[in-house]
Amino acid sequence: MINITLPDGSVKQFEGNITPLDVAKSISEGLARNVLCASIDGNVVELSRTISQDCALKLYTWNDAEGKQTFWHSSAHLLAAAVLELYPNAKFGIGPAIENGFYYDIDFGDKVLSSEDFSKIEAKMAEIVKRSVSLVRKEVSKAEALKWFEAKGEIYKVELINDLEDGTITFYESGDFVDLCRGPHLVDFSPIKAIKVLSLAGAYWRGDEKRKQLTRLYAITFPKKKELDEYLLMLEEAKKRDHRKLGKELELFTFSQSVGQGLPLWLPKGTELRLRLESFLRKVQKKYGYQQVITPHIGDVHLYKTSGHYQKYGQDSFRTITTPFEGEEYMLKPMNCPHHVEIYKSKPHSYKDLPVRLAEFGTVYRYEQSGELHGLTRVRSFTQDDAHIFCTPEQLKDEFCKVIDIVLYIFKTLKFDNFTAQISLRDPSNTEKYIGSDEVWDKAERAIIEASAERGLNTVSEIGEAAFYGPKLDFMVKDALGRKWQLGTIQVDYNLPERFDLEYTGADNQKHRPIMIHRAPFGSMERFVAVLIEHTAGKFPLWLTPEQFIILPISEKYEEYAKNVLAKLEELDLRGSIDNRNEKTGKKIRDAEMAKIPFMLIVGEKEEGEGLVSVRKHTEGDLGAMKIEAFADLVNSMVKEELE
Repeated sequence: MINITLPDGSVKQFEGNITPLDVAKSISEGLARNVLCASIDGNVVELSRTISQDCALKLYTWNDAEGKQTFWHSSAHLLAAAVLELYPNAKFGIGPAIENGFYYDIDFGDKVLSSEDFSKIEAKMAEIVKRSVSLVRKEVSKAEALKWFEAKGEIYKVELINDLEDGTITFYESGDFVDLCRGPHLVDFSPIKAIKVLSLAGAYWRGDEKRKQLTRLYAITFPKKKELDEYLLMLEEAKKRDHRKLGKELELFTFSQSVGQGLPLWLPKGTELRLRLESFLRKVQKKYGYQQVITPHIGDVHLYKTSGHYQKYGQDSFRTITTPFEGEEYMLKPMNCPHHVEIYKSKPHSYKDLPVRLAEFGTVYRYEQSGELHGLTRVRSFTQDDAHIFCTPEQLKDEFCKVIDIVLYIFKTLKFDNFTAQISLRDPSNTEKYIGSDEVWDKAERAIIEASAERGLNTVSEIGEAAFYGPKLDFMVKDALGRKWQLGTIQVDYNLPERFDLEYTGADNQKHRPIMIHRAPFGSMERFVAVLIEHTAGKFPLWLTPEQFIILPISEKYEEYAKNVLAKLEELDLRGSIDNRNEKTGKKIRDAEMAKIPFMLIVGEKEEGEGLVSVRKHTEGDLGAMKIEAFADLVNSMVKEELE
């Protein structure tokens, strides 16, 4: 008799070997139709996997992340099978599921693929689905795997197999197509009802610019056509909100080949936006006892060797900078942490001094491959809203709570209402890869869990996702389109205090090692602004927007009055400009609407004579004429409401 424990704690009994699909059928035919994969004692497997002993079983549908991943991973095999039938000379790299859909890296040889080929690939994929082809898992030896793919001339698969240990290799067969894969997969392709090949890009094999560039095909599939239609509508909306497009239209930032790839240039309006974000965070940080610091953009290479960043980022960093003095080398800083550590070390500390909270908007530099660069979200120069807290073990939980409070205030103010917090813990079965004692790790993990609970966070815990130097809390935000972004991180660090021999004198008059907390509520200014642009579609909150108003004189006769209005509003700490182009007022209004400026102030004879402005609100229309001071009061009251 085999005992199957289900997630609700109930136990079902079966005689003889069974599969997860058998268990699903025993619960309901509806579940059996919708289940996509399962986990046996935490290990995700296909529904055809044999169960021969007692276990805990979970069944996953399309509504579960595990179900979607299995669905899309199987779809990658379907894509590859279709490509091979259409292009028999194609050679295959890797084809993983990603957050939305999947991709496959393929060497098409002399064939240059274009978007015109997508419909042909989609049709072939749909044709294979109709054949009711099963996906069959097969364990093979390393020698057998090599022999198979060498005979097929699959050089990329051969390379992958050479990196694998014998006894860990599995094939998945679907008709005549065989792929190297760990799985799990669907039992067959029949659940795949809607298919769309989305785009293609170049991708160097294994991310190495010195290797051949393959064609990366991106695609997505769904169990219902309606879901695909909804997804494509979302993509269309995403195109309209693309921060690269809006950044150009709203004159926020630009890039120049002459300056260099991945090096953003902030234009006046974008700079105003960014400075206001920085000012906002500075004010919040000041309330919480942070001290602002400034550090150089470079550091002695030995600083980063001591911190470990040279070993970690050496391959992805810019090459060291030499000086006229032989043997002297500097690095563009990839992280701000070592500089802050040295500030802490600049004087002795007592337990009475702690916590020490050092904050900096520090620009760092990392070399990203040109193919990975993407607007502001992936750049080579970015500014972190970095801070490092040096505290005692007893202060850790309280400091963690305070950082959470800062993050929650930022999210509330900017209307990022949909988010989860991921608690990344160490793997208790493999503790040797982490620095620090069991005792300090237990304390730190408990502090994060308790702090998150006290602040009412919606959390998920991930075992084994901690950094080697400490556990962490990452905030995963969903934007207005439901896309997930990682914004804000809080990390506990036992590594750098150890590497730099940091100390404080305790109440016992003995030397102790402080704990270090890294935190960045925005993450980086560049990425945060990109997400904010797309979340708001460029319609920023009134307190943050670079221009709160634009003055539209109906003719050049009223330009002088417009200047007086602008001067008065600037005195009242409002931000705006004058549109004095020789254009009709209607066109000026339309252009201001397109630029998403919150208020348009129309001035003519009546307004000049009575000291008024005629106010139009973005997307809402005419609010009537009012005194200049009344308009300022309106704006300030709206700003106050946004920041409360």
